[in-house]
Amino acid sequence: MANLSNADLLRRVEELEAENRELRELELELVHPVSSVPADVEPVRKGRGWGWTLFAVVLITLGSLLAPVAVVASWARVALTDTDRFVSAYAPLADDPEIQAYITDTTIDVINDQIDIAQITDDVIEGITELGTGPAATQALELLKGPAASGVESLIRSGVTTFVASDAFADVWESALRLSHAQLVALMENDPDAAIAIGSSGEIGIQLGPIVDAVKTALVDQGIDLANQIPDVDRTIVVAQSDALPSAQLAYGLALAAGTWLPWIAILLLAAGVLVARRRSVALIWAAVGLAAAMLLTLVALAVGNLALVASISPSLVPSGVAGLLYETVAADMRATAIAVLVLAVAVAVVGWLAGSFDVPRRLRGFAREGAARTRSAAERRGITTGRTGEWIYLRRGVLRAAIAVVGAAIVLFVRPVTVGLTLWTLVLAALALAILELVQRPVATIPAHAEDDVPVTIAE
Repeated sequence: MANLSNADLLRRVEELEAENRELRELELELVHPVSSVPADVEPVRKGRGWGWTLFAVVLITLGSLLAPVAVVASWARVALTDTDRFVSAYAPLADDPEIQAYITDTTIDVINDQIDIAQITDDVIEGITELGTGPAATQALELLKGPAASGVESLIRSGVTTFVASDAFADVWESALRLSHAQLVALMENDPDAAIAIGSSGEIGIQLGPIVDAVKTALVDQGIDLANQIPDVDRTIVVAQSDALPSAQLAYGLALAAGTWLPWIAILLLAAGVLVARRRSVALIWAAVGLAAAMLLTLVALAVGNLALVASISPSLVPSGVAGLLYETVAADMRATAIAVLVLAVAVAVVGWLAGSFDVPRRLRGFAREGAARTRSAAERRGITTGRTGEWIYLRRGVLRAAIAVVGAAIVLFVRPVTVGLTLWTLVLAALALAILELVQRPVATIPAHAEDDVPVTIAE
């Protein structure tokens, strides 16, 4: 061997390291024959029996079962404490045609209950005839009673429909949502003064009084003075009914109180199950699979819940389209979180498989290391090197990889809301960071003094 360039020396060192790894694996196979230790199975750690495996299974199972409850509790905490999130979720309902039609019909029913338009029309016409009209005029006025009443009803309906479809109604709706957000918390406490309340028979309703007041003002502004006779109303729009709701209220309140901690408890149970397992790489894969299965069941439960709710509510109380829309508004955030966690669980399972001691992932990792080594060697030959910085990175590569994993995990755990985009971008950026780390590191060449005493070695910067 003549004078070696730095690139050739580094390439030779990496080849020797690869050969050393193969020799260590061969030595392990000789000590533990293939018949007793398959290539894709980690050596059993001393001091851990099958009891630890059972304990790991229990922890992972508990964490997976708790995950759906954590999703619901987390949603409940955010929905009832974050005003902006709540308003952004429910304000668009004011522009939905089904919601507008439902509110219009309900408001008209309230007005008709409070004002007898036909009687008022009769009184007006009879008052005119009492002033002294002729027989022909009196007969004509009598014939106008029905059309006059219908005309007034049509005019009121037109005014209500126009107002509900206007931007003014959307503004009233959004303002009411924002100002009454504190009363939504009272829903869980069954406060009688809440704008939304649960009745003794299990019905959930929204008070119609503020909407009727706004409609009354709009009708008067349009010149329909008859609207002045609309009194203040105390009526509730029933949006759901179930005999189990009062009982579920207590359970929901407990879930809300634990909304901050349940996600962390589920994560800790899954992590503990991996740590106590005899084969952690296999346990990591199974923990991710269990979490993914739990999220799939959550998505199925949300879909079934929609069908069950629509089937359980009488169309006379709430139209099926409106009931489905209200449910979808509630379930949208939970579904998005479940999908994001599902994607994350699948990604963790894949990463755990790639990082395991199985034969195929081991070959893939060797292929990736060889590719990175060839890229570094090509760059070295052209004078492109990371120098001392690359050597520093190489010596601390384990710490840096762990730091990338911790940062990625922190983003997924702490950034809210959890979305599929956030999860995927975090995984992509973490993989890119690991690839860059592999490329910029510069293995330190350490040749024993007795290995090649007769060979002069030159390490060029």
